[in-house]
Amino acid sequence: MQVTCKNCGLTYSGHFCSNCGQPAATHKLNLHFIWHDIQHGFFHFDKGVLFTAKELFTRPGDSIREFIEGKRVKHFKPISLVIILATFYGLLRHLFHFSILDKKSVSEIQGVDYENLNEWISHHYSWIILLSIPMFSVASFVVFRKQGYNFIAHFVLNSYMASQRLIFRIAIFPVIKYFSQSENITLFVDFLMLMDIVFIFWSYITFFQNLSKVKAFLFSIYAYLLFLVIFFILLLIGVLAFDIHTVN
Repeated sequence: MQVTCKNCGLTYSGHFCSNCGQPAATHKLNLHFIWHDIQHGFFHFDKGVLFTAKELFTRPGDSIREFIEGKRVKHFKPISLVIILATFYGLLRHLFHFSILDKKSVSEIQGVDYENLNEWISHHYSWIILLSIPMFSVASFVVFRKQGYNFIAHFVLNSYMASQRLIFRIAIFPVIKYFSQSENITLFVDFLMLMDIVFIFWSYITFFQNLSKVKAFLFSIYAYLLFLVIFFILLLIGVLAFDIHTVN
């Protein structure tokens, strides 16, 4: 059956316009439309977020590689996903007032007010996560440069990996809330850092399939160490800037 596109006027047959992609069927504007729009447009629960989350915790490297190579219909877009997750996690931190920072360790940094720093992190957590992605991307691009992926592919890879870590924290946020008020906070922070490393290495090893497991593991160590160097240099600059800001 021939359909005239309501968006661009092209006459075509099928479910979507071949010129602009407009669906042939347009729903009436009612409560069902609003609910479907919330599901599909923001959360995309019908196949996007939940599918991507499942893939990131069952076959992370393989699924990310498939996305980069063009298999993208079922996946939620990487940048949108990490922004939504980081914002949601920041909201949880704000509403439930929990922190994964070790107060004692932070207080030992001269000139840093823990409460102000923690509040700043809570309100800018999505930016912190987003800023860490280029650092990871530079590190993985340098270390795995012979694997044939450009910097943007590494950026997508590390965006999904950041989402993976955020999903894990959101899933266990009641546990984080509990330990944030416990004397064992330092031990728990070490556990979270260990889990981050496990997720990062798992993703890198399964993503770079042309390398042996041992070589991919060693390269993952190199990439993580390079990330730490970049991170601590920028952290030092950030702490000094934060210190100057609070003094002024």
